[in-house]
Amino acid sequence: MARKRRPLSPDEKQRLDALLDAVMDTTVHHYGAEPRSAVRYDKREEMYGGSGTTYLLQMFEDGELVNNRIGAYMVLPTRGDSAGFHTHGDRNEQELYVVMRGEGTYLEKDHAEAEARSVPIEKGTITTVRGNALHAVRNTGPEPLIIFVITTFEPGKPHSRDQEQHGPGQS
Repeated sequence: MARKRRPLSPDEKQRLDALLDAVMDTTVHHYGAEPRSAVRYDKREEMYGGSGTTYLLQMFEDGELVNNRIGAYMVLPTRGDSAGFHTHGDRNEQELYVVMRGEGTYLEKDHAEAEARSVPIEKGTITTVRGNALHAVRNTGPEPLIIFVITTFEPGKPHSRDQEQHGPGQS
C-alpha cells in the first residue's frame, strides 16, 4: 500500500505544536546532545487505509536509538480519525503504543481474514504487537488521541537496517 506522507504547512505545524504544548512537553533530552523537539513532522491522510488525518512527530534521527526504527508521537486530532490495519511482520518489527492523552479503540487480529479484537484505550494504556499480527487504532473521544509509538526490531531476526548497511547474508 502506498504511503501518503506529506509535510505539514506552516499553519498546520503551528496548530499541532500549540495543541501538544497545551498538554505535554515533547522536548527530547538525548544523551550528549542539546535538548530539541521533533526532527520531522509527517502528515498521513487515511493512514494504512484508515480515515481522516494522522500526524507523526518523529522524535529521533535514523540510527539514533539502538534497535529502534521509530520513536514518534502519533496524533489523531478528531473523533473518527484512524490508522487502519497494518502489520510489522514483513520488517521483523514489534510495536509498542503508550497512550498519552485521549480515548480510542485499539483493534488487533491474527491475520487479514480473522475477526478483530477490540480494546478501549485511554491515557496510560499500553499495547503491543509483533510478528504478522495486524493492528489499528481509532480516536473515539472528543479530544485528540495522542500515542507515543516505539517500533523496535525483533530480537534475533535480521531486519531491513542490517540488510541496508551490510547486504543480505552479512552481519
